[in-house]
Amino acid sequence: MKTLSVALVPGDGIGQEVVPAARRILEKACEGEQLRLEFASYDWGSEYYFRHGMMMPVDALERLRSHDAILLGAVGHPDIPDHITLHGLLLPIRRGFDLYANVRPAYLYPGVRSPLAGYEPGSIDMVVVRENTEGEYAPIGGFLYHHMPEETAVQTAVFTRHGCERIIRHAFDLARLRNRKRRVTSVTKSNAQAYGMVLWDRVFRAVAAEYPDIAADSLLVDAAAMDFVRRPAYFDVVVASNLFGDILSDLSAIVTGGIGLAPSANIDPHRRNPGLFEPVHGSAPDIAGKGKANPMGCILASAMMLDHLGIGAAAARMEQAVRAVLAAGDVLTPDLGGKASTSDVVAAVESRLKAAL
Repeated sequence: MKTLSVALVPGDGIGQEVVPAARRILEKACEGEQLRLEFASYDWGSEYYFRHGMMMPVDALERLRSHDAILLGAVGHPDIPDHITLHGLLLPIRRGFDLYANVRPAYLYPGVRSPLAGYEPGSIDMVVVRENTEGEYAPIGGFLYHHMPEETAVQTAVFTRHGCERIIRHAFDLARLRNRKRRVTSVTKSNAQAYGMVLWDRVFRAVAAEYPDIAADSLLVDAAAMDFVRRPAYFDVVVASNLFGDILSDLSAIVTGGIGLAPSANIDPHRRNPGLFEPVHGSAPDIAGKGKANPMGCILASAMMLDHLGIGAAAARMEQAVRAVLAAGDVLTPDLGGKASTSDVVAAVESRLKAAL
């Protein structure tokens, strides 16, 4: 029997609610598999910061390295500046494990209403592939004359040929999967950013030439943002820099019904280190502890985790169970227009899984 070790980092806010929910569904989905799930929970995040002055311990990466995958809930607290929480936990894991591909699918499920009129279930089906370790989020820069009237801040974006090529290549590889439309759209702002993004454009054209079976096009980010609203059904695989991918993936989540449904995977496609899987919704302190959190994003992120680790049948069961609950439409959290609680949704998904086993 195979053993799968999963590190659970619930983190902050509603992460404390959706990670236990996803664990329950993971365990149910894997029943009948020749698989033993082992979980280790880590209390890192903002409460850890209040106690220790850091978001996670100095040996956190070594402790996480012993696991097959990491399931993260959310990071963020109203009393801690966001750059401290982000640079104290999530970004060090992404860079430390070289999880250079951030993969965020956006699909319009049956039973979910897009804020855009006229789109039927399945008509919007895209995945945003975001460069995850360099670009605009590289921690290079600093302050001069700190907290003085003449204070100056320098923030340097870093684009390497190696970094651009590997994320663009991963996007083309995803476009070759049988359920995709075989199109890759690159998003930059090379008319204004004439060095890093011009390099990205050149690398994109070179990689695209190696995939003659995949349609390839490029958009400036402002045009892409308009087209995500104006014609979202056009897109298949979208590849973008760290910043642009971050913004566009949230937009793709909204046009497919809500950020509470959005999963993401932070992976090294070569699997040298454990991947990190998380919902996109953040810590949502306004609803934390009220039982209103939508657990589906975390459940779908857990399904992505199983699929990445080769447990495809269980991953498919989880996705199908979520799909069935959404299509039925009678057990939905408030973000989707319903009145159900987090626990109600978990019970409904679990019931669908039981019926499928």
